[in-house]
Amino acid sequence: MDVEDTTETMSGSENTGATGGELSFACEGENRQALLNALTAALRATSSRTSVQVLSGIRISARPGAIELAATDMDLSLRTTVAADVRVEGEVLVPGKLFTDVVRELPPGAAAFTHHDGEGSLAVAAGSYASRINLYAVEDFPRLPATTIPLHRVPAAALRETIDRVSRAASRDESRPVLTGILVRFEGTTLSMAATDSYRLSLKETELAEAGPSLEAIIPARALQELTRLAATADEVGLGVSDNHVVFQVGETWLTTRRIDGTFPDVQKLLPETFRAEVELPRAELLEAVRRAGLLALRNTPLRLRFAEGELTVSAQSQDVGETRETLPVAFTGDALEIGFNADFLRDGLESVTGETVRFRLIEPLRPGLLVSESDRFWYLIMPIRLAG
Repeated sequence: MDVEDTTETMSGSENTGATGGELSFACEGENRQALLNALTAALRATSSRTSVQVLSGIRISARPGAIELAATDMDLSLRTTVAADVRVEGEVLVPGKLFTDVVRELPPGAAAFTHHDGEGSLAVAAGSYASRINLYAVEDFPRLPATTIPLHRVPAAALRETIDRVSRAASRDESRPVLTGILVRFEGTTLSMAATDSYRLSLKETELAEAGPSLEAIIPARALQELTRLAATADEVGLGVSDNHVVFQVGETWLTTRRIDGTFPDVQKLLPETFRAEVELPRAELLEAVRRAGLLALRNTPLRLRFAEGELTVSAQSQDVGETRETLPVAFTGDALEIGFNADFLRDGLESVTGETVRFRLIEPLRPGLLVSESDRFWYLIMPIRLAG
């Protein structure tokens, strides 16, 4: 299946004005709810932090029996189709957030949307409600990425689970673009994803029923997180990769994102092979203890884990807030070991494990710790924080 660029003005409409030509359509019942759902998804692909006004807009293109919504922030692009009663074909560019909010608050019943050639606004009517929303210049809307590539079908559940498990370790620091992405690999029947912000690293391997496409790409974490929303109830996702972009298809929705150029850290070299201690821990109990202690661990205050014979003590202390201490029985033997971690990072790792137990592998107080869930092939490496005293 190919993905065609549909940015040009659609046949049957003439873009003669600064805000588009004629357009008229209506939605009611399920179609109206579908319109709101599609607008909500498209809004997440717009940019609200730019001086380029059109990037905060959503383009509406009407064609027989359906409207297409399109949005982009130049990194992420989304196109989706909604069934509608189209009376006049054409296209306009609406302010994304305002239009979505208006549609969300419309009174029950059919909603009609009309734009006349030469006017600078879109008329909205539902029941006794009527409004006009000023439009942006549709001809200034950027061309969406033109991609003509084969799509491979991938189980949506496998993608969702793998993305959810690793994405929280991706960096939000735009000064290091590679680390804001997730390394995605398909090798035979294995799907693997890895993410790191240089303070922690997540790696998840998922076995597929059938061999997937052979590919490797660094994909923005934001795009993959959006994919999990779009594919929340889907059975499969279409996936295609070109030199510059990655394309996902979920039903009538197409999500396109740029590939991140650069070299991702060598994950296997970052995972330690030898350890001083390995202890199996009850995941739920440890997670609750970390959450409680984390309430008193300020941003720069480490969470202390002290492993001693038969027990683990979780503690935190802050001069401004107070202190906390909790002891759990664990199967630990040998010399005591105390190590500090960022409370939020440790909590993220434990939340990403699905089993009842988790293995914690430790080397020494100033070397990384490794959470391992071998039953579902998940690894979470976390850097320590130097403890005072």
